[in-house]
Amino acid sequence: MKNYRRNFFQLLGISFFSIFLLPYKFLYSTTKKIINQNLTEKQKDIMFNEETERPYSSPLNYEKRNGFFHCANCDAKLFSSKAKFDSGTGWPSFRESLPGAFKTKIDYSLGMKRVEYHCANCGVHHGHVFADGLQKKRFCSNGLCLIFKPEN
Repeated sequence: MKNYRRNFFQLLGISFFSIFLLPYKFLYSTTKKIINQNLTEKQKDIMFNEETERPYSSPLNYEKRNGFFHCANCDAKLFSSKAKFDSGTGWPSFRESLPGAFKTKIDYSLGMKRVEYHCANCGVHHGHVFADGLQKKRFCSNGLCLIFKPEN
């Protein structure tokens, strides 16, 4: 009887650990799905493992045409080019997203509190939202997560 009781409590402890104590990042990643089979390994690292591309490496930093920025995984429309600005940070930056484009979560990965945003449609990581004085938002995006489609 003692063995059964001990096994039961061990199983209960493992269940508690797996549900409540595993990192949220691991649990959240299970909701992400690869839709675009042509994603590069770097795109997958950023979108599914929440990595970051090198600053100033994205050609979208210099995109000035009118149009929309879409999710590279699911093609959901995320940002208007009218919201884009040069923040000087090295990543494509936007003042606002299109309504309902993203879901957010708190990220403590660098030892500080940041707001991370994910595509509301497919769940992949895109970047972080920062408050840049007077409550203005800056969506700092990884360019590899975006596809620009010009207006025409």
